[in-house]
Amino acid sequence: MMKKICSYLIVFALAINTSMLFAQNDTIIKDDTVKIKVFVFDINKNIEPAMWRQTQKSFEEAEKIKADYLIIKMNTYGGMVNMADSIRTKILNSPIPVYAFIVNNAASAGALISIAADKIYMKKGAKIGSAAVVDQTGKVMPEKYQSYMRSTMRATAEAHGKDTVITEEGDTIIKWHRDPEIAEAMVDPRIYIEGITDTGEIVAFTANEALSNGFCEAIVGDIEELLEHAEIENYEISKYEPTKLEGIIGLLVSPAIQGILIMIIVGGIYFELQSPGIGFPLGAAIVAAVLYFSPLYLEGLAENWEMIIFIIGLILIILEIFVIPGFGIAGIGGIILTITGLVLSMIDNIIFEFEFHAADALAIVLKSLMIVVVSLFISLILSLYLSKKALTSSAFSWIVLNTTQKKEEGFISVDNKSKDLIGKTGIAATKLRPSGKVEIDDETYDAKSEIGYIEKGHKVKVIDYRSGQVYVLKDG
Repeated sequence: MMKKICSYLIVFALAINTSMLFAQNDTIIKDDTVKIKVFVFDINKNIEPAMWRQTQKSFEEAEKIKADYLIIKMNTYGGMVNMADSIRTKILNSPIPVYAFIVNNAASAGALISIAADKIYMKKGAKIGSAAVVDQTGKVMPEKYQSYMRSTMRATAEAHGKDTVITEEGDTIIKWHRDPEIAEAMVDPRIYIEGITDTGEIVAFTANEALSNGFCEAIVGDIEELLEHAEIENYEISKYEPTKLEGIIGLLVSPAIQGILIMIIVGGIYFELQSPGIGFPLGAAIVAAVLYFSPLYLEGLAENWEMIIFIIGLILIILEIFVIPGFGIAGIGGIILTITGLVLSMIDNIIFEFEFHAADALAIVLKSLMIVVVSLFISLILSLYLSKKALTSSAFSWIVLNTTQKKEEGFISVDNKSKDLIGKTGIAATKLRPSGKVEIDDETYDAKSEIGYIEKGHKVKVIDYRSGQVYVLKDG
């Protein structure tokens, strides 16, 4: 009897403990104080290095706040394949589930990124597909590029797995969550898929077509409707917002601003070399150089060695002008290094990593080279024009000394002794390239060669005296 009573008590205690455990678990599940964190960021521009860096920052921020889901709002016509491949890999390896929400276009590289997502949602009227590789002019690239893109699309679709299905007839078939053949057909017009595409056509789906063929989970109107379809409740949404610094950097790395900064750099150096001492032109050139290289460095485009190349190029040009006679290897090398430094600083070095990216790399290098060369040409033309016109124009009177020094107030324009130097001969105490020192009657004067360079020790003749220095010609 006692044993039966003990057994009943044990069973009763276990029942109570079990009910309490379920009650506790039920409390945890229904706890409304725990919010599901959803992080959203936009891909609404061309897929280029800047977009890849923004994607990295978005994933870092999502991981930092321990987001449960990450949603990419997609609206792009495509861009660089290698950048899209980097974003694709980031999505496939993400520990956070990634959903793509196509609000308008997911073409070309955008299609690749969308297919990498765990789920795809589309807005009514949105499109996905047309992922053939083309160059900057829209011309279809050779087969080796298409082959690489096909394999990338196929591998991305296959990454989402497949199911083994047994039909009513007992046959076993494989059903992919996203059909790899359809993904390939978005690149290759030669692929024929019954009921979907004929040969000669690249697959591009509307929202309804994507839904019918497994490339879209649902057609939704906004993020909230997407989350409702995904059965995600009790959530809070965080969005990636570019900082003010990123906005300034984005402005400074735009081609137009970069071109203007290059013009200021070149123009400042040109005007500085035309006048003795260090003044405003050099300061403007230094500020422009800082504004040119700093955002590129912060964005991860400019490397230390690229900036060093630029500086070495400038040093060689200065040496050619002031130290080395004539214009030869140093001057030519300096120009090449300066242009190389400016061009490479605009380019993310990742584009040189693989042979497949040769077309992308060539297009970007040519674009950057064009910006630099055109800016240099315009700057030199403007510098030559302004050197003759600017200082005599009333529009630039604020940088010209207009104060009149009257004779009756004790000022005289030229020292009488200096006037007496005109016509005298002497010896070049230093090389005149074109400025330097000359020695006349055992006294040393600042001098400038009126025509050509003059070697040290060569006889000179004074032909004029202006602005505190004598102007000389070779004598004999």
